[in-house]
Amino acid sequence: MVKRDSVWKDPAFFLAHPKAIAAFGRECSARGVYPSHVDVGGNKVPAWRGVPIFPCNKIPVSQTRTSSILLMRTGEEKQGVIGLHQVGLPDEYQPGLSVRYMGIDEKALISYLVSAYYSAAVLVPDALGMLESVEIAHGGAAS
Repeated sequence: MVKRDSVWKDPAFFLAHPKAIAAFGRECSARGVYPSHVDVGGNKVPAWRGVPIFPCNKIPVSQTRTSSILLMRTGEEKQGVIGLHQVGLPDEYQPGLSVRYMGIDEKALISYLVSAYYSAAVLVPDALGMLESVEIAHGGAAS
């Protein structure tokens, strides 16, 4: 039997809009608390208590300049979020990756259509946590 923990007990990473990450950094600085950085694949990434914060511009910023920050636990063994690949695709190069020959143009350039099919599955609801209505800016004009 797998023991289920809340996302808060064993988080893998945060996802936030770049403007939300900048606002978080400003708020930390204003309070004299400085977020650390962790090494992820040879790159320094901002982190909070050792948990990396990755930018994601797919998380919207509202008209009222608020956004959300997502915290995620990953891995099948931790009952978290896992990635899924579709198999059996036409022109499949490897699982979840289709490479289709599109032809040669008048300049003798070969074209291929490369499509990646990837999905995510949340194994249990507490594998995700979301902080909503995060203020990106106070007053002033939206940028």
